[in-house]
Amino acid sequence: MREVTPEEGQRMVQGGALLVDVREGHEYEELHAEGARLVPLSEFEARYGELPQDRDLVMICRSGARSARAGQYLLDRGYDSERVVNLAGGTLAWAEGGLPTGGKQT
Repeated sequence: MREVTPEEGQRMVQGGALLVDVREGHEYEELHAEGARLVPLSEFEARYGELPQDRDLVMICRSGARSARAGQYLLDRGYDSERVVNLAGGTLAWAEGGLPTGGKQT
């Protein structure tokens, strides 16, 4: 699966991609990339069908490992490898890059 930098991921989202955060709810509440949709990894198997197959998906977690697993799960279920990317460095890299965030710590 292709990895993108936080800046590339933000450009994709601005162009219509869906940013999918696979961390747990309490992590998301503390800090998340602005506009990210929460689909926790613990619920991912049951909920992945909520994610569109006709739209670019930028997968994000804390540092990039869980989102890579979630993205691979999508690819294994027929999602297009050109449409599913992993955000390298995750939310930590997104925030360190000065990109917009939400949550309790901004």
